[in-house]
Amino acid sequence: MAPTIPDTMDAWVVDRPGPLSQRPLHPARLPVPEPVGRELLVRIEACAVCRTDLHLAEGDLLPRRPSTVPGHEAVGRVAAWGPHARPREEGERVGIAWLRGTCGRCRYCARGAENLCPSSRYTGWDADGGYAEYAVVDDRYAYRLPGDADPVALAPLLCAGIIGYRALERSEPPDGARVGIYGFGASAHLAAQVAVAKGAAVHVVTRSARARRLAAELGCASASPPDEGPPELLDSAVLFAPAGELVPKALESLDRGGTLAVAGIHLSDVPALNYQGHLFQERTLRSVTANTRADGRAFLDFAIANGIRVETERYPMSRADEALEALAAGAVTGAAVLVPGEG
Repeated sequence: MAPTIPDTMDAWVVDRPGPLSQRPLHPARLPVPEPVGRELLVRIEACAVCRTDLHLAEGDLLPRRPSTVPGHEAVGRVAAWGPHARPREEGERVGIAWLRGTCGRCRYCARGAENLCPSSRYTGWDADGGYAEYAVVDDRYAYRLPGDADPVALAPLLCAGIIGYRALERSEPPDGARVGIYGFGASAHLAAQVAVAKGAAVHVVTRSARARRLAAELGCASASPPDEGPPELLDSAVLFAPAGELVPKALESLDRGGTLAVAGIHLSDVPALNYQGHLFQERTLRSVTANTRADGRAFLDFAIANGIRVETERYPMSRADEALEALAAGAVTGAAVLVPGEG
């Protein structure tokens, strides 16, 4: 017998963004949302913690609605659905990711660039996300996931994995590429594995000695601190750390014709660039904006087929604030994942 859907649920909300010391993320008791239209009601099994959640809590990313429930890497089971949703099996496992909706009509959507849609909406920003026991999602933007896999391992794939995959693609690594990865958190350690699986020599640059050890375990060719940099010139690179001061360093490490993709939604100020030293000889600097559903499907298929390893640190949902603090302090190797009903 399917579990009864309660009227209310435990959740976390951001009311007034600010320093974590001011507790911008706090617990709340909220009504369980009712699915309408094409929505699915999902009972959350796990939700990964993303740096975007931290940007929302601290105000780097301005809230678009009051008392927002963060979280856009949620895995759960379908508990109910709206009258216009595609028929589902109760208990089917789905993933709720960052991209929540697009208009489907603008020039960007028409050319397959729905990530640039001016009317795009995002989970945990425009609508409540997965730091809760239940969440709703439009069935067209939900990803079907294997029912027998570990939900804690699946959750980081839904943003860290997808955005890392898109950022790697935006850096255009050629066959047999020398790829640089700057920063080595949740997204970077997944993108690095994709690059290794595709035959690249991956060079990781990170200040964390623990992360450098993980990079070596995952088959990366080198792992060095920022003051050393990679041991050879790079064909492509991805900057995952939200540190603008690393942009010139990464550009300097590119070979002729190399491309640097900046993966984050927020970046500190970039110092002045020197055209001759940073951009000449057809070096390219690119940003990355969200992802398309096609990116999501391509990455999830690749990750499942290739056994991409997900390094996780498990937290009870009741300690979401502690998980966010650990992320802010750089104390999480891989991805922190919240689990309802534990602790």
